Amino acid sequence: GKILLVNVDGVINNQKDKTFSGSTVGLGMVEKIRSIVEKAEKDEEIKALLIKMNSPGGTVTASDIIFHLLKTYKENRKVRIYIQVMDLAASGGYYIALAGDEIIAHPTSLIGSIGVIALKVNLQELMTKVGVSWEIVKSGDKKDFMSPFRPLTKEERVLFQETIDRYYDRFVDLVVLNRDGLNVKEVRALADGRVYNAHQALNNHLVDSIGYLKELIE
Repeated sequence: GKILLVNVDGVINNQKDKTFSGSTVGLGMVEKIRSIVEKAEKDEEIKALLIKMNSPGGTVTASDIIFHLLKTYKENRKVRIYIQVMDLAASGGYYIALAGDEIIAHPTSLIGSIGVIALKVNLQELMTKVGVSWEIVKSGDKKDFMSPFRPLTKEERVLFQETIDRYYDRFVDLVVLNRDGLNVKEVRALADGRVYNAHQALNNHLVDSIGYLKELIE
């Protein structure tokens, strides 16, 4: 049978396809993986997917879509998925790696950063210093909660934190469901956002082994 090699390299997002003069010259990460999986489903000679993972993560939704595409393909076609972590499988990169039957780290890999982050820039003081003012017309008092021209209110911060916590709980649950030997309490202890080297990740059951790509292919 065949081994299909798939590269997940770079930031994971759901950006639109890149086009030039009306022709597609590059696919966004989600559509790239979707295209590969759709072709793989038609090839009965494929017996395994080997995914080279090198990603710092990306958006929650893009990571979840790719995880779902791989998991569904694996279950439908009874094909094993092996994840070879190269430099990095962090945040959304590790999220996707959870679709693998085995996760193999390179000896110098960094793994983890289990968690969720959202950033909001507050330029209010800067705009005041340079003499710029702004006016906002909105349909509701929280419609501009991500505006860079004001800080979050206490209520907005609580609501925003609740949303982040729900995404975080989903991430933790996926680790528990897809990694043998880890319970919720253990995963939460590991999932404080830090990254682990290959040996730490192995000792904490985040990966299955440490090795090189050539050995894995053999």
